[in-house]
Amino acid sequence: MSKISYKDAGVDIDAGNQFVENIKPHVKSTFDNNVIGGIGSFAGAYALPTGYKEPVMLAATDGVGTKLKLAIDAQKFDTVGIDLVAMCVNDLICNFGTPSFFLDYYATSELKTEEASDVVKGIAAGCVESECALIGGETAEMPGMYAKGDFDLAGFAVGVAEKSEMDRIAMINEGDVIIALPSSGVHSNGYSLVRKLFFDKLGMSFEDEIAGQKLIDILLTPTKIYVKTFKKFKDKINALAHITGGGIVENLPRMLPSHLSAEVEKEKIKVLPIFEFMSKHVEESEMYRTFNMGVGMVLVVSPENAEAIVSGSNGYVIGTIVKGDGSVRLQ
Repeated sequence: MSKISYKDAGVDIDAGNQFVENIKPHVKSTFDNNVIGGIGSFAGAYALPTGYKEPVMLAATDGVGTKLKLAIDAQKFDTVGIDLVAMCVNDLICNFGTPSFFLDYYATSELKTEEASDVVKGIAAGCVESECALIGGETAEMPGMYAKGDFDLAGFAVGVAEKSEMDRIAMINEGDVIIALPSSGVHSNGYSLVRKLFFDKLGMSFEDEIAGQKLIDILLTPTKIYVKTFKKFKDKINALAHITGGGIVENLPRMLPSHLSAEVEKEKIKVLPIFEFMSKHVEESEMYRTFNMGVGMVLVVSPENAEAIVSGSNGYVIGTIVKGDGSVRLQ
């Protein structure tokens, strides 16, 4: 009987080694002075940032969901890595954590070095935009676990917050102003519904256009990262809410005290064309509890700080904080 190798079983060690070499320059582009060591050790090392009185470490993990399926079908892999980073670091800042470092997990049926390198290139780009270091990751080649051509992504972001600054709910007061920061598109939520509508129900193709832009380009636009805006206005922000799955109606309550509500004026929301198109086929209530509708992050600020934030960012006012029961009132 002839002998078999790991490669015969579907795992190519040489491809894995080449992949590591391909991604080294992208990973190194994210390093800052707190990174200890290089690439290839058993664990990534990062020095605890200085300047905190009572530092608290925060961690967030997420994936990209079925948006990956569109990337695979379109054979476009350079943006989903940005999505991966964005979904994690945008959560961190809602707890007033400043992102420090990131790790990724890439699992596939068969490692294709060019595709995987494009994914990690996107992850590195997201880390640069987030001003955090990509200090490690794991690539798993698992034939038989994933369908041929499929892969999955998970990300892990770690940051640091000042303990005294973490309770943002206590910072919110009646009369505070609600500011919307625009999303770049659908971001990374609701793609099972997106795919069902556009491709199963409507039979559209990637090349079809909405508002003069190809559908696939709209749908693969990476999630916007709000870390730099957070850092710029940190001392003027009372609270933040990342508008992900559940939309505005389910994410705003996560930062509200039980005796206050968020009163949001729908007509003030700058709804993106992709959502206007989808609203012709999906009930409005379903749209607002599934998608961001053009609002990727919500800031709650004191009235005296609203003008500075609006003029210093691309944000705009969509409502106010009123007496209530911890809910969101869409008017």
